[in-house]
Amino acid sequence: MAAAAERTDELVREYLLFRGFTAALKQLDAEIKADREKGFRVDKIVDQLQQFVQSYDLAALRDYWSYLDRRLFSRLEDVYRPTVNKLKTSLFRYYLVHTVQSGRNDKAQEFFLKQASELQNQAEWKDWFVLPFLPAPDSNPTFATYFSRQWADTFIVSLHNFLSVLFQCMPVPVILNFEAECHRTSLIQEENESLRHKLFALQAESSRMKKEELEVEEAVVHHKLPAYVANMDRLGDSELDMTCSQRSTAHSLQSRGGFLSSFLSQSKKGPSRPAQPSGASPTQQHAASLGKKEPANHQSAKGKEGAVTCKDGKSHFSGLAAGESSSLQQRQKRLQEHGKERRELLSKGTFQGQSAEKKTDISTPETEPCSELQADQAETSAKMPTSGTEAVGVRQEQPFIVLSQEEYGEHHSSIMYCRVDCSGRRVASLDVDGVIKVWTFNPIMQTKASSISKSPLLSLEWATKRDRLLLLGSGVGTVRLYDTEAKKNLCEISIDEDMPRILSLACSPSGASFVCSAAAQSPISHMDFSAVSSGGKSMNHVPGKLLLWDTKTMKQQLQFSLEPEPIAINCTAFNHNGNLLVTGAADGIVRLFDMQQHECAMSWKAHEGEVYSVEFSYDENTVYSIGEDGKFIQWNIHKSGLKVSEYDLPSEATGPFVLSGYSGYKQVQFPRGRLFAFDSEGNYMLTCSATGGVIFKLNGEEKVLESCLSLGGHRAPVVTVDWSTAMDCGTCLTASMDGKIKLTTLLAQKS
Repeated sequence: MAAAAERTDELVREYLLFRGFTAALKQLDAEIKADREKGFRVDKIVDQLQQFVQSYDLAALRDYWSYLDRRLFSRLEDVYRPTVNKLKTSLFRYYLVHTVQSGRNDKAQEFFLKQASELQNQAEWKDWFVLPFLPAPDSNPTFATYFSRQWADTFIVSLHNFLSVLFQCMPVPVILNFEAECHRTSLIQEENESLRHKLFALQAESSRMKKEELEVEEAVVHHKLPAYVANMDRLGDSELDMTCSQRSTAHSLQSRGGFLSSFLSQSKKGPSRPAQPSGASPTQQHAASLGKKEPANHQSAKGKEGAVTCKDGKSHFSGLAAGESSSLQQRQKRLQEHGKERRELLSKGTFQGQSAEKKTDISTPETEPCSELQADQAETSAKMPTSGTEAVGVRQEQPFIVLSQEEYGEHHSSIMYCRVDCSGRRVASLDVDGVIKVWTFNPIMQTKASSISKSPLLSLEWATKRDRLLLLGSGVGTVRLYDTEAKKNLCEISIDEDMPRILSLACSPSGASFVCSAAAQSPISHMDFSAVSSGGKSMNHVPGKLLLWDTKTMKQQLQFSLEPEPIAINCTAFNHNGNLLVTGAADGIVRLFDMQQHECAMSWKAHEGEVYSVEFSYDENTVYSIGEDGKFIQWNIHKSGLKVSEYDLPSEATGPFVLSGYSGYKQVQFPRGRLFAFDSEGNYMLTCSATGGVIFKLNGEEKVLESCLSLGGHRAPVVTVDWSTAMDCGTCLTASMDGKIKLTTLLAQKS
C-alpha cells in the first residue's frame, strides 16, 4: 500500500504540474512533508514512535498515538479494541523502561504525575507506580521481564505486524488500486510476451523443418518400381509364386533366343493358352490380367516347351503343376531374395536409380505399358534440375524473424534523437520542439519521465555508468545533466558563448568523462528548406571546438586540436574501452583521437561535403562513415585514408530528409542523430528509409549492399535509428519526421 500511495502521489504531482496548478502543488508537497501517517510506511511510523521514546517526549508520544487511534484504530471492529489497548499499554511501559535504564527517574516520575488520573483505575498499572523508587527494578521479579532485550524486540515486531496487517486490510480509494492493477497487468503482459516469443520460436522451427522436409522430397527421385515390387505388399502367396515363375521363365526364354522365338507368335493365336488353375481365386485372376503382356507370353511359351520336352505326354496342366510344386519348395528363399532386392531399389540414390532402371529396360524387352513407365521416369528426371534449383532458393532463409512491432506516439513533432541506454531497458527520445521522453518497452511501453526544454536542444546522450542520467546539449551553449528517475536537472554548465550550438555528445565507456562538440551559429536552420533548394547544403561549415569534460566535477579538462582549422564536429563515437574516439566533421574529414595521449592520431578526407554519422566496426579495426555525398564507406584505422569498401546509399538514407504535405508544404530536416546501427555481431546494418528501417548485410563481396529485411511501418521519412542487442531478442528503433517511433523486436536465425 505504501508503494501505491507513493506512486499515486507522483501521478497527482505530475497532473497538477501539467495543469499548471502550482499553488495546489506546493500545498500538496507541504502536506506530504508533514504527513503523520508517513505515506502508510509502517517502518517510518514505528521509527517515529521510537524517536519520541528516545527523546523522552511524552507529550508528543501521547499525541501521536491519539492521532493513530482517531485516524486508524477507531475504524476497527470492537473485537480488535483489546489488542489496541494492550499495544498502548506496552508502548507506555516501553517508555518507562527506557527512562529507568537511562537513569532518568525524573522522567519516570513525570510520567506517573501526568498519567496518574488515567492509569490509577487500571489493574494492569497497579504495581507500576513503585517503579521509580525501586533501587534495582531489573532484578525485581515483577519487572525483570520488561527489562529484557527479548521483550523490547517482541513488542516492536508485534507493533510492526499489527500496523502492516491493518494497512493491508483497510479499505482504500479506487485511485490507490491503480498501481496494483498496473502491476497485475504488467505481469500478465510480460507472461504473454514470453509466451509469444516461445510461440514465434516454435513456429519458426516448425517452418524450417517443413522447408527441410519439402527440400528432401523434391531432391528424391520418385522411382517407377517394377510391377512385381510395386504390388508385392498386396499380392498373396499364389500371386507372388506366379510372378516369380514368370520372371524365371522370362530369363530362360531370353537365354534360348531363336529356338523359342517361333513359338511366341503362335502363343498369341488363341486356344493353346493355358487356363487358370482351379484353385486360383478371382482376385488372383484379376491380378494376373493386370500384369504385363510379356510374362503372359512367356507363360504360354513355357507351356508349349513343356509339351514338346515331356517324354510321358503330360498336358500343359501337368507341366504347370510340376512347376508350381517345385516353386513351393523354394518359396521362403524367393521371399528373402525379393525382400532384399526391394530394399536395394528403395535405398538407391537419384541418379543411380535412374541408371539402374535404364539398364533393366535395355536388357529386358518391354511392351507398351513398360514404355509408358519409362516415359514417366524420363519426364520426372527432366523436371529434377528445376526443382533442385527451386529448393536451393527456398533454403536461403531470412537472417531475422520479426517477432513484433510496436509504436510509441507520445511525440508530436519530428524526432531528432532516439537512443537506448546501455542496459537496453530505457529509451530517450528528443524532438525538434525540445520535448524529451524517457520510456521503457519491456514488458509494456510506458513513459517514465517527460520534460520540455525552454531553450532549443540539439544533442542527447546517455551516461554510461549511472545510466539513469542524460546529457542534453542545447543551442544556447549549455550542457545539462538530467536525472530521469528524479525527473530534474542535476546541473547545467556553460560551454562557450561564441559557439553556442552543442552538436554532439559522447560519454566514455568508463563514465569518467564525456566529449562535447560546440559550433558557432549557422546561417542555415536545421529545418530550413530554402537552403537545400538553393544548393547550399553545408549548414555546419562554421568554426567549432571539441572539448573533454569530467563527468563528476563537470569541469573542462582540455580542448582537442582540430587541424587544419577549427571546424564544427557533427558526430562522435568511442570504441569499447574508450581509448579511441572517432569524429566526423563538416569539412568531410574523419579524425581518430588517441584518448590516452589526448591528441589526433590520424585524419583523412572521407566525404565530399559533411560527415553525418560515424561508428566503429564490430572488431574495431575499421570505422564506417556516412556523408553528405551519399556514400557509406568502411575505413581501415591502421592505415590513414585506406578504403576497405564503399557503397552508394539512396538520399532517403543519408538526408536531408523531406516531408511533403498539402498545398506544396515541405519540411526539411538535416541529419542529427545516428543514421546507422549494427547488430550484436556486426554482420548487419540498420539504416533509414522513406517508409521505415532497412537491414543490409555487410562484409559481402558485391559492390552493392544486399538488402535483407525491410521493417516498414512508417508514413514519414525515418531520420534516426538505433539497434539494441542487450536483450535476448534484438530491438530496432526507427524514428520518423511525424513523431512516431517504431520498436521492432527481431529474432536472429542461427545458422
